[in-house]
Amino acid sequence: MSSMNSNGKKNIAEHRVLIFSAPSGAGKTTVVHHLLKKFDFLDFSISATSRLPRGEEIDGREYFFLSKEEFKKRISAGEFVEYEEVYMGYFYGTLKSEVDRIWSKGSIIVFDIDVKGALNLKRLYGNNALSVYVRPPSIEVLRERLTARGTETPEAIERRVAKAKEELSYAEYFDKVLVNDNLGKCLLEAEQVVNKFYSEK
Repeated sequence: MSSMNSNGKKNIAEHRVLIFSAPSGAGKTTVVHHLLKKFDFLDFSISATSRLPRGEEIDGREYFFLSKEEFKKRISAGEFVEYEEVYMGYFYGTLKSEVDRIWSKGSIIVFDIDVKGALNLKRLYGNNALSVYVRPPSIEVLRERLTARGTETPEAIERRVAKAKEELSYAEYFDKVLVNDNLGKCLLEAEQVVNKFYSEK
């Protein structure tokens, strides 16, 4: 069942969401960017974080960068759909305003989010959500990819690798798992997943 939004666009989304999660360096963001270019009915939900920008990240594009104090104020004000303290002192979350912005356009929301946040969103949206886990072929390959970025210290990379080992245990709770050992194959599988989800309603 479809309706029309205030802009006259067919409301195909019906409050539906696609949730992508993965260990840092698995290629999730590459997959998500590809899908956003491929399908005009998808729109990206920009998460908020209390960490500082890395590399060429820009506020309002990759993330909404908030101070820890501002993040906690917004938690108290009930402005988040979900949030997690992913690393000690570093918060990530989904603002209600982002969800409302995308649904008002009649689009399906795409989340690029940590595993715990992803499972929280899946519980929240139930059958209107499809959760997809992108995993690297191995921890060794993951470490190589993180090192090749050149954006973090060796200590920070090892923290991410340790986190990845824990996060990999959550893969079984996702609706779909994509192994990114060959990027072209992974992107094609991701397209098929989105097409199937889109055609189900």
